[in-house]
Amino acid sequence: MTSNPYPLGLRLHGRRVVVVGGGAVATRRLPALLDAGADVLLVAPELTPALRAQADAGRLHWVPRRFVPEDLDGAWLVQVAVDDSMAAASVSAVAAERRIFCVRADDRTAATAWTPAVTRHGPVTVAVLGGGDPRRAMTVRDAIRDLLAVRLAPDGIAGRPDASSGTTGGRQAGRVALVGAGPGDPELITVKGWRLLTEADVVVADRLVPGLLLDELRPDVELVDASKIPYGPSRAQEEINQILVDRALAGAFVVRLKGGDPYVFGRGGEELLACAAAGVPVTVVPGVTSSIAAPAAAGIPVTHRGVAHEFTVVSGHLAPDAPASLVRWDALAGLHGTLVILMGLKNLAAITATLIAHGRSPQTSAAVVQEATTGTQRVLRSTLGEVAADLLAAELRPPAVVVVGDVVDALDG
Repeated sequence: MTSNPYPLGLRLHGRRVVVVGGGAVATRRLPALLDAGADVLLVAPELTPALRAQADAGRLHWVPRRFVPEDLDGAWLVQVAVDDSMAAASVSAVAAERRIFCVRADDRTAATAWTPAVTRHGPVTVAVLGGGDPRRAMTVRDAIRDLLAVRLAPDGIAGRPDASSGTTGGRQAGRVALVGAGPGDPELITVKGWRLLTEADVVVADRLVPGLLLDELRPDVELVDASKIPYGPSRAQEEINQILVDRALAGAFVVRLKGGDPYVFGRGGEELLACAAAGVPVTVVPGVTSSIAAPAAAGIPVTHRGVAHEFTVVSGHLAPDAPASLVRWDALAGLHGTLVILMGLKNLAAITATLIAHGRSPQTSAAVVQEATTGTQRVLRSTLGEVAADLLAAELRPPAVVVVGDVVDALDG
């Protein structure tokens, strides 16, 4: 007779957890470990772009090689995220010798610990074990999540599919949904966006997607890492478009999960056009854009009565003097409202100099919000004339939003 597992909540803050493997499974499992505050050692010859971004940000320690027994020195838990059964067995054998619990992605029956299906609702975490059946666990987990986050439609029916989504009560294959995941906090995805995510066969995710959303995908979902790391490895947009089209034409329901909103510098329009040209139906689900959410999370309203009657959102990924730039920085300098700059850290010195040269006061208040709405959010307050130098001194990095205008100080005591 098979014994039932003993449910336990592990407090991993500051404790070493070893993850072996740098592919899609590790990409899905690592966010929850980092959210728990674990000291993660990632052992893998290569990483997905999303994992590489976590390593580059210093959130985990990456050893670019194959596993050796000494990697488990001081470990409390090991997760084997490889599909090579022989390699996985060798890791779990070392873990067993050292009495370290081991989770195996390749063979649950050979593991000494299982990862449950998890849903989070504020401070409440619900973990479901399905007796070794991941589908059963996910079904129960989803039912519990619906109860925790129930929202009644005007007719009193909870979770009713809407006509615009193209669903009629059953899952429809061969289509694409462009879903905005919000600015970083996994609870800021819309209800509709989360529902479509739970129905997906394939999820194509960029690096700004909240990692905990990926941790809640069904185990059979194909996760495609389409990360576009600034100044690092990336997939060409054409390749991403082709993945969406190919998977949908093969009969899959594909969710393109994008940070923020798909249409705010998210290239969602290009992906929709590629799908439309191939005859693939597309649903667009707006997301909470960081252009508004990041200032709000830092205590900065983009408009405020008597201070700013308009705000402008602009991309700073090209320098003001770049031939391909479509931004009229000289005109923006003459506005009295709020200026929100996305993707502008690299060119911020040139941008601020251009704004000042065209009349914006160097004493104008400015702020930079890094990784807004997440546990690693940082806020820098400065002035237009000093902000470029200040962010270098503070070692701020993307993703970050720059806010320029009197609203930066509008809510100060």
